Amino acid sequence: MRSHVHLTTQDLTKGYEAGPVVDGISLTVSAGQRLGVIGENGRGKTTLLRLLAQDLVPDQGTVVRHGSLSLVRQEMPFHEGETVGDLLSEALSASRAALSELDSAADPFDERRYERALAHAEDIEAWDADRRARVALEALDAGHDRSVELARLSVGQRYRVRLACLLAERADVLLLDEPTNHLDAGALTFLTERLRQHHGVVVLVSHDRTLLDDVCTHLLDLDPAPDGAVHLHGGGYRAFKETKRAERQRWEQRFAQEEAEHQELTDKVERAQSRLQDAWRPPKGAFKHKRSTRAANKVRNVARRLEELDDQRVAAPPPPLHLTPPELEASGDLLHATPLEVPGRLLLTEPISLAAGEKLLVTGPNGAGKSTLLNVLAGRLTPSTGTVHHAGRVALLAQESAFEDEDATAARLCPGIGELGLLAAQDLTRPVSRLSTGQRRRLELGVLLSAGPHVLLLDEPTNHLSIALVDELTDVLLRTRAAVAVATHDRQMRTDFAAWRQVVPTQPSWTRETSVGSEAGLLPSTGRCAR
Repeated sequence: MRSHVHLTTQDLTKGYEAGPVVDGISLTVSAGQRLGVIGENGRGKTTLLRLLAQDLVPDQGTVVRHGSLSLVRQEMPFHEGETVGDLLSEALSASRAALSELDSAADPFDERRYERALAHAEDIEAWDADRRARVALEALDAGHDRSVELARLSVGQRYRVRLACLLAERADVLLLDEPTNHLDAGALTFLTERLRQHHGVVVLVSHDRTLLDDVCTHLLDLDPAPDGAVHLHGGGYRAFKETKRAERQRWEQRFAQEEAEHQELTDKVERAQSRLQDAWRPPKGAFKHKRSTRAANKVRNVARRLEELDDQRVAAPPPPLHLTPPELEASGDLLHATPLEVPGRLLLTEPISLAAGEKLLVTGPNGAGKSTLLNVLAGRLTPSTGTVHHAGRVALLAQESAFEDEDATAARLCPGIGELGLLAAQDLTRPVSRLSTGQRRRLELGVLLSAGPHVLLLDEPTNHLSIALVDELTDVLLRTRAAVAVATHDRQMRTDFAAWRQVVPTQPSWTRETSVGSEAGLLPSTGRCAR
């Protein structure tokens, strides 16, 4: 029974030099509830998860948690020499400790101690821990030998191992930050079912609209609202999106009405005050004193109404970031690749050609060679067999962002970034190292688009981006005249691109043995705009 499990915050606040990112959040998430946290990049989603995990100290407010906890981060740190087996041992330690305590209580037999140990072991299903770990590792395509060092695995492989281990722990409270970034269709199905079956608390940050719809019982919206507070919404993302659209429309209408009324009252006060200052007098005759008093009272009444309106006025709705990319002009045949092979990583049996405006969806499970194919097409990796010919500028958005100069500002790395609608004005002068993971991803996208490529190669482009930007990017890719090739596991994006021509790299039979570290050695993004 996990009915006692819950997570409660009171007035939780955390800020950085640019201001508060988590501001006065009070909420309670109880056993059986699955909370999705959504909002634009930089709104504090990751910060909130770290506060809930008590991995970060709040400026004010409290977090109370009843139950054990697992935190799934966007990026998985590891120690030199650490192996897959080390992660598994850490994940299974609670179950093994519970079984060890049960054995100790049995010999010599201590009834009270034994009953407590048995109840705890049953609660965490300790006897099933090893099986859970095997199932999770297999389902997430993370069945590496336990002796393999984490440093030899790719970013995605390390992430899937860690996610499988944390799911096997059966912690009461699961905190997950963008858990779908490195998962293929089969792994996504497993994760969805695992979260739906979780009896404790789930708090989930994700851009995956399908996951939010399929899993979440509530959504916490960190984007600005008319009253300045964050709001909890029941149901999944589709219902929320319509509610949010209607709320924004009402906010804009109310603001416009109040602005018009404010201007009208201001004009009335100014005209009345002007007449009084010009020594205005009522016409000669009876009741002159009453007319004079009435005029002054009228000014005071209008001024009082103006003060009341000022006290109650809704704040101006902040202009949302809106992706406004340059028009990518392209014509003719732009890319041609013969059948390609990279030993142990890629086998492409059919040629690929892309002309201006043509679109290609690269599909297949993890390990099939999708990232390798895009790196070969971009000229970052040389195949052992086959050739690639470019007839225009080619740009690749890799799965993870990398910048040569972490101290440089976004505006310096990409002078036109402010015009693309990817970063807010206050973030343009911040060092890259101070940007959130999502903001860094936005910057890299800006670098890529500003180069004016004729061919866009995008590897998991939804990784770390907000839902609103994913929707806008989808629309841009559908309309652009550039040639486009996209590899994505995002289910909604794949549905949106279902009409595109598809290519499925053939997974070499030896991939499992030789793919360790397969992403090592790929050139990182230079993180600079074309001049």
